[in-house]
Amino acid sequence: MKFFIDTANLAQIKEAQSLGVLDGVTTNPSLMAKEGITGKNNILKHYVDICNLVDGDVSAEVNALDFEGMIKEGEELADLHEQIVVKLPMTKEGVQAAKYFSDKGIRTNVTLVFSAGQALLAAKAGATYVSPFIGRLDDVSTDGLALIEEIRQIYDNYGFETQILAASVRHTMHIMNCAKIGADVMTGPLSAIYGLLKHPLTDIGLAQFVADFEKGNK
Repeated sequence: MKFFIDTANLAQIKEAQSLGVLDGVTTNPSLMAKEGITGKNNILKHYVDICNLVDGDVSAEVNALDFEGMIKEGEELADLHEQIVVKLPMTKEGVQAAKYFSDKGIRTNVTLVFSAGQALLAAKAGATYVSPFIGRLDDVSTDGLALIEEIRQIYDNYGFETQILAASVRHTMHIMNCAKIGADVMTGPLSAIYGLLKHPLTDIGLAQFVADFEKGNK
């Protein structure tokens, strides 16, 4: 499973990269705004700054809602850096744009996916990644993990190469359950990744090792 961090915060990206397990970054307009990154030139520069911090894919989202606008923005984003993956919304125009970019050899991430049917369309259009939002489904009393299972079955049935990118991951158990189901990628906060490190028996065992060492080496 690939680990992406879902943020536009450079410090958090550096910290995740230093752990040695980071495979990429996902961003969106909301995350950019959260970091105070506004204005086209500043946003484009920030994407390049992120690419320079990590070795893997960086999803950069278009803001246009029409097909022509998506193509224009997507091509500009793709030209920024070889690591950029153009992020498109799950709409009719977004699917059309995914097909256009796929034919051009430009990688895409179709986002805001909330059904297996949407994921099927994205795969048919040649999307590199599809991003089902499991946390947001949980928020409305719908099983987000069940959606991952459905998409996994459909993709395996037909040999689709589109990668399932579990998005809106909120906590460590989301990561573990997505790994069990077979999501190709998860994207979430740094806290969820760090949560995988924690176990009380590890802390107890380490404390005992340290105590025994000190008793025998004083």
